[in-house]
This record gives sequence, C-alpha cells and structure tokens, in this order.
Amino acid sequence: MSSPHKLNVKNEQLWLSYERCIFWENNNSLILSDLHFGKTGHFRKYGIAVPQDIFQEDLDRLLTQIKFFDCNSLIIVGDLFHSHANKEMDLFLKWRKENFELKIHLVKGNHDILRPSFYKKADLEIFKDVYSTFPFCFIHDISQSCNTTDKSEPYTFSGHTHPGIRLNGIGRQSLQFPCFHFLEHYAILPAFSKFTGLSNVNREQGDRIFALVEKSIVEV
Repeated sequence: MSSPHKLNVKNEQLWLSYERCIFWENNNSLILSDLHFGKTGHFRKYGIAVPQDIFQEDLDRLLTQIKFFDCNSLIIVGDLFHSHANKEMDLFLKWRKENFELKIHLVKGNHDILRPSFYKKADLEIFKDVYSTFPFCFIHDISQSCNTTDKSEPYTFSGHTHPGIRLNGIGRQSLQFPCFHFLEHYAILPAFSKFTGLSNVNREQGDRIFALVEKSIVEV
C-alpha cells in the first residue's frame, strides 16, 4: 500500500490515503464518504450482471484501512448504503458483527433510505443532517448548511459529488482520476466505492487537489 499523505487542517494532523479515506490522527478516526454498499446487488436485482466481488473488495479495503491506521471509529459523511435492503446488507451485518468494537458515525446521505431498524441492528450512530466535533463539521452535501454551536467557524468535510480531476498526457491523451478537493472552508472527499462515476471539480485559485494516481497521491 502506498504511503499516506500528511496534511494539516485547523492544526489537526490528517493523513490522506490512496484508498479514498482520511485518517484523523487526534480523533483516531477514519473519515470517508459514499461507500454505496448494496449497489452491486441493486444492479443485479434489475438484471444487470455486476459481480458481487466489487462489494466484497470494498469491505476488504475498508478493513485494511482500519487495521493499518489502528483506528477505533469511522465518520461517514453520507451514502454508506445505496438503496433498499438486499442480500448484501446481510453480508454487511455479518461484517459489522465481526467488527463490533468499531464505532460508526453516519451522517445520512440521499441514498441512505433503509429502515431505522436496520441502522439500529447494525449499531450505527445516525445523524440526520450534521455531525460536529471540534474543529470539524461533517455533512453529506456541501450545498447544505453546517450550523454548529461552535463560536469559531469549523472546517467542513463532505462527499456526494464523487470528485474527479482530468490530467492531460502526451498529445491529446487525458485520463480522469478520483481526488480529494480541499477548499478554504471545506473539503470534498472521493467516493470510497470504486463502483461510482466521477464529476470533474471546478478548481479555483487557492484550492488544493490531491489526485489518486497509480497507487499514489499526487497534488496537482
């Protein structure tokens, strides 16, 4: 696995991982977004041949990151799940049972539409709109307001848009890669799931973009 990239935000030490998540050192937590568990099962239900290996690979990648950083909690900024319950939810519950000591905070995204009883069974701490713990705020869609009781303005982490950056090669060749997009007051995380599309970021002066390229993190 490639080495994580060190980044300081609000005097907090963060480590960007090539595997599409951030380790918040002082909080001993992983920050991630848009896992879309159950998406492959949703596609198969409607007759689209998508291998279940994609779902299992994402679960394995997540567990590898948890063990690598030795974290004790996850902060998920939306779309942990993709749609209504399917057989992959049973596999997630089995995974959750095997990792019961892990705390999971979920800010619900637009795809998190499972019944409340499922979230309770999975032992997830649910936040409808906002989760805040100084000096950060966590929401799913950055277009929403991140109102907190903190007197100082928190730095916000969000997801939802699946940010990507297009890099040009020799001639007219170009490729698109997932990326972390850090702006002055907020950051947009890449989708953790690899079974998602990408939306090109609108870059402005002062933005910092970290592309995930060939097992490495490249600031562009």
